[in-house]
Amino acid sequence: MNYINEAIGDLKTYGQKHSEDYKTADPFPSIYFDNFFNPDVLHSVLDEFPDMSKKPDLQFNDPNQIKLASKGEGRFGERTKLFMHYLNSQPFLEFLTELTGIENLIPDPFYDGGGCHQIQPGGMLKLHADFNKHPKTKLDRRINVLVYLNEDWDESYGGHFELWDTEMKGARKRILPLFNRMAMFSTTSNSYHGHPNPLTCPPDRSRKSLALYYYTNGRPVEEQEVSDADHNTIFKYRAEDKKARALTSLKETAKLWIPPILIGGRHKEKAG
Repeated sequence: MNYINEAIGDLKTYGQKHSEDYKTADPFPSIYFDNFFNPDVLHSVLDEFPDMSKKPDLQFNDPNQIKLASKGEGRFGERTKLFMHYLNSQPFLEFLTELTGIENLIPDPFYDGGGCHQIQPGGMLKLHADFNKHPKTKLDRRINVLVYLNEDWDESYGGHFELWDTEMKGARKRILPLFNRMAMFSTTSNSYHGHPNPLTCPPDRSRKSLALYYYTNGRPVEEQEVSDADHNTIFKYRAEDKKARALTSLKETAKLWIPPILIGGRHKEKAG
């Protein structure tokens, strides 16, 4: 099966052609492509996109995020599984290397944090820098790839993927999540990005995407200087996000003072 749009041609050559645009992008190395994939393939993936709305373990709902996300590939349909495996294959990895200049990329067969993502009306994901080490392999996270699956997506629906400067003064790039649009960027401890505004699409619509992450064994010294320590997701707040910041701070303070056994008991009671 041909996963790539025939108009793209040779993947390695295409990566070389756009490499300078990627490396010099503002506010950090990034790019997006339209009509990159065979649309028939993406339609087949969309047709089997999993319903995660009734699965508590796939729901994230806190001041920083309201979203749904799969875990592993257990909920992938057969065509989705083949497509995701292709994005972890040699030809696509070589394309990423030519585009980004990052060599010896390693895909994530666990899809830890990746996979199928969905945001329903009112949902959002505040601005953040991603975790920098794979939880299992401890490899360094280097590239994010996002494939959007939203047909007939109107600008008024929102859902823009935003890339922000390190001073958090404003979005330097806003990308509408259109069908067959692929966005990618280099993942560092200050590559702040997200979907910070609540989604305003009609109630029968949602923002769907596929997320894949790529790793290396080690990272450049200049990236280590930003943050050499392992860290989870680092949320950053705009002036209008003061409420989320206050609630997050309160939650973290509670963790310091409430005995772990009580927190664990609360979680168990909620799950029951």
